[in-house]
Amino acid sequence: MEIRNIAIIAHVDHGKTTLTDALMRQTGASQGDVSMDSNDLEQERGITIYAKNASLVYPASGSGRESTKINIVDTPGHADFGSEVERVLRSIDSVLLVVDAQEGPMPQTRFVLKKSLELGLKPMVVINKIDKPAADPGRVEEQVLELFWELGATDEQSNFPVIYAIGRDGIAKKKLTDDSKDLTPLLEMILAHVPPASSSALTQKPLRAQPFNLGYDNFLGRLAIVRIYEGVIKVGDKVYIKNAEKEDRQARITKLFSFKGLERVEVAQASTGDIVLVAGLEDIDIGETISSEEVAELLPHIAVDEPTIALNFLVNNSPFAGREGKFVTSRQIRDRLKRELEVNVGLDVDFSQAEIFKVSGRGELHVAILLENLRREGFELQVSQPQVIFHVDKQGNKSEPFEEVVVDTPQIYQGTIIERLGQRKMFLKDIKTHSQSVRLIFEGPTRGLFGYHSQFVLDTKGEGIIASRFIEFRPFAGEIQKRIEGSMISMIGGKALGFALDNLQDRGTLYIKPGVEVYEGMVIGNTAKGEEMYVNPTKGKQLTNMRASGSDEAINLTPPFELTIEHGLEVMSEDEYLEITPKSVRLRKQTLAKNMRNK
Repeated sequence: MEIRNIAIIAHVDHGKTTLTDALMRQTGASQGDVSMDSNDLEQERGITIYAKNASLVYPASGSGRESTKINIVDTPGHADFGSEVERVLRSIDSVLLVVDAQEGPMPQTRFVLKKSLELGLKPMVVINKIDKPAADPGRVEEQVLELFWELGATDEQSNFPVIYAIGRDGIAKKKLTDDSKDLTPLLEMILAHVPPASSSALTQKPLRAQPFNLGYDNFLGRLAIVRIYEGVIKVGDKVYIKNAEKEDRQARITKLFSFKGLERVEVAQASTGDIVLVAGLEDIDIGETISSEEVAELLPHIAVDEPTIALNFLVNNSPFAGREGKFVTSRQIRDRLKRELEVNVGLDVDFSQAEIFKVSGRGELHVAILLENLRREGFELQVSQPQVIFHVDKQGNKSEPFEEVVVDTPQIYQGTIIERLGQRKMFLKDIKTHSQSVRLIFEGPTRGLFGYHSQFVLDTKGEGIIASRFIEFRPFAGEIQKRIEGSMISMIGGKALGFALDNLQDRGTLYIKPGVEVYEGMVIGNTAKGEEMYVNPTKGKQLTNMRASGSDEAINLTPPFELTIEHGLEVMSEDEYLEITPKSVRLRKQTLAKNMRNK
């Protein structure tokens, strides 16, 4: 059976996963509501976090045509998981670029397309969601072509095939006027434009394969998802693991899994062109070469993008420590972070200190996802404010990560956004007006975006869309004044009362509601004027025998601002910790007692 290998790439929420799920259902590779986004967090947030493999067979056997196995890798669309995308693109032969028929190309579209073109891949374009009220497939197709030219595509790459689709309904068309009932036009386009990954000549050669993703299994240990470039791989084979830096190692293949639909199926062997899961290679790393011969030539190395932010993970030592968590010690946190490094290659952890672990990641969302997974597993810990990772050269020049930021917003809010981002050292590069909305393109330091997302939602009344992508390291941009709010700090422990909170809500935004337990040094809200304020949220109403007008007014509390992990990482200041437990997220001062902080 012939094999074709493709990846589906797109900006967040342009419909990659929905389209893949529809392809799987049409070809019988999955039934019902089984989705590529199988992780709980992915389903809740509606985003792809981890790259995933699946396969389908088309046409179905008995159709009179030879069947082809199509391996599909669904990739994340968010910038924080860009390292996943880059690795995947090295292991496949073509990409399906999915673009929303209303929004057009967005920052991640540019990022994933640029990587694809640099690797010499020839993308196929799917203009998706053509049923949207404001969809304009003709305009979007022109914008995609312009983007290809802008990114230096060759004439061959720019001559891309286009399919129009409604992924949710499982419909694809070659022309907008065509009548179509399913995704057959898309499947036919894949067979016509993706080169076969297998050939008898390559299968005869000695084995050469390369891992592009890692997995972990409690029974099998470390797993490698590999693309076989040459030869055949069999269970029980002795193989050599090679790279440019380390000495060659030997290992034995203990188990092999192929992909059938979304399931992994144990097999005895696999041949050239296939993508398989391999067990038995304990210390295997992404980009290494697996070969059957000791003298085999290395495959091109796959580099992983370096982290851009860092923060400290610490044992929770607040007055409420140990109430909710099952895993609370530094040894348990250390062991869990070591397990995370087995599969999360965009992460870096410094274990040199006994009680503090410096964790470096690709962005706030990358770290927030890890913290959310830890709390759901029963861990309890606290983290410091995220800081950008600076580079310093031999001459002492400091550089920092810069981002491209694209904002789509109704025109009435553009002045506020330009002013706010200008204060954060973001430079306006371009403005594109489209009917009642405007697209603003900025460039500036990653630091400038810390703590801005919640402010952006308020400034655009929830109608704006903001997206960013890492560009490169550039010279240090100077100090940035970001935080307008100050902290509202509890000066006493106890239960918060409605009477006290009613008086405090006029001074800023509260993070807690009546009945919540607080401790001294806990941050219970922010102050609008920017100064730190020490308050008593446990204070009750003075009870007397006298009646007075105004003393019996009803308390009318505004619902508190829900402090999630991401919001906490955004709003916290340098002298604060974010306390994370299975049931709670709290902000607190690093030194709880006011007199100790003053010292």
